Amino acid sequence: MGKRAGILGVTGFAGRELLSIIGRHPGLELAFGASESYAGKPFSQVYPDPVDLTMVAPDKAPLAEADLVFLCTPHGASAQWAVKALDAGCQVVDLSADFRLRDLPTYERWYAPHPAPHLLPEAVYGLTELTRDAVRGARLVANPGCYPTSVLIPLQPLLSDGALDGAGIIVDSKSGTSGAGASPTTKTHFMSVHDNFSAYALGHAHRHVPEMEQELSAYAGAPVHVTFSPHLLPVARGILSTIYLHLAESWTAERVTALWRDAYRGEPFVQVMPSAEPPSLAHVVRSNRIAMSAGETGIPGQIVIVSVLDNLVKGASGQAVQNANLMLGFAETDGLL
Repeated sequence: MGKRAGILGVTGFAGRELLSIIGRHPGLELAFGASESYAGKPFSQVYPDPVDLTMVAPDKAPLAEADLVFLCTPHGASAQWAVKALDAGCQVVDLSADFRLRDLPTYERWYAPHPAPHLLPEAVYGLTELTRDAVRGARLVANPGCYPTSVLIPLQPLLSDGALDGAGIIVDSKSGTSGAGASPTTKTHFMSVHDNFSAYALGHAHRHVPEMEQELSAYAGAPVHVTFSPHLLPVARGILSTIYLHLAESWTAERVTALWRDAYRGEPFVQVMPSAEPPSLAHVVRSNRIAMSAGETGIPGQIVIVSVLDNLVKGASGQAVQNANLMLGFAETDGLL
């Protein structure tokens, strides 16, 4: 039986990607696409996509006509829309950070006062490969951040198996400019990015750090701290994360690779690469896959992990549809490449 999905924030990069995925989904059709800036206009006036869609204002969106609503709206606004969509009887996948952090003071320290704190205990953190059973029965799913997805999938099996020696984790990530959103700034404007490569929010300053540490600490059963260095690549899409860590005694890169192959056996969107073949963005761009490898550094006990994904697909809209497929009873891979 077919289902209907609405998109709030359809003209952002994540909204546009969702529209494309829904267009090829065998069981999901679009109920509405809402945009604050382009209400009443055809989607083709914003993007050169062959989509027959006239956008509506968010406050005119027919929520009751949708089985599920994707929220591609800003932090703070998403929580308010989640309340309205749930009250209308919809399931919700939120692509903002509003429900990713379980601790209210932590959220408010990194973002702002939370508009709907009563929903925090109900929200399921939707890193699909690791929370599949909880996602299936959820009304509200918090879609993970793009950077955290590139870190959490490689590290979860290691922390759960006690493979690290506790010396700390260093994450060096590079993202395409679409990760900054559709509204340009002086730092993300073409003239700033072209022929350039820059770092920002270094150390413990990026809003994705508490999300990473929350989940990593849960996997380890003890506090885990991350030193995070994000960079802006002069490409449109994709994330490459290089993760440096020290292993407990008897662990090697070869053993880590074997652990991954066992942990993610049969996972359609997780690709484990040989140590000698670290993945590149070309392995994953425009797909819902994450590819990863583990290699020795030459320093005893230290390894380097390389993980790559498309920030707009596995890092956002693809994972959102992966979660929605489970929530609505579809095959998890429907509509996804």
